[in-house]
Amino acid sequence: MTVLDTTDARYRRAGAAAPEVTIGIEDPRASDVRELVERHLEFAKSHKPHGDVHALDVAGLLDPAVTVFSYRAGGELLAVGALKRLDRRHAELKSLHNAEAARGRGIGRAMVAHLIGVARDRGFARVSLKTGSQPAFAAARSLYASAGFTPCGPFGDYRSSRHSSFMTLPLDDPDLAA
Repeated sequence: MTVLDTTDARYRRAGAAAPEVTIGIEDPRASDVRELVERHLEFAKSHKPHGDVHALDVAGLLDPAVTVFSYRAGGELLAVGALKRLDRRHAELKSLHNAEAARGRGIGRAMVAHLIGVARDRGFARVSLKTGSQPAFAAARSLYASAGFTPCGPFGDYRSSRHSSFMTLPLDDPDLAA
């Protein structure tokens, strides 16, 4: 579990202590995690054709190749994300989703950075992701690009689709080491 710096200007201005923020491994069957995963699936299904939705449901997140993480502030679940091992040197970011109230606060950026760090610590040479190509996914694509991900072709079992954007980040490049 990672405990993050909670020095947040909103709390300093209010004279209150910021809640403790943690990013840690999570059981996708926990009720609040399951609920946020279901919202993620609903979002994907509302913006993509059925055959192009590859977001994992709770059963998919229980795969031994997948590790689910949560971002919590004061115990409240604000985001989830997962790392899936594709092979010995390649991992995939999966199921990244922020609660609506948590958007625009840097929480997604913190989750992506954490997942990249975990992938690096586990010895992966590359981490990739698939997201939507529709306007509803523009913020996600921008976030991933700001973290160093660049467009790539389909990987793993994915097929090329006009509804999907594929991105990758090499982790063994010393210029990208964090």
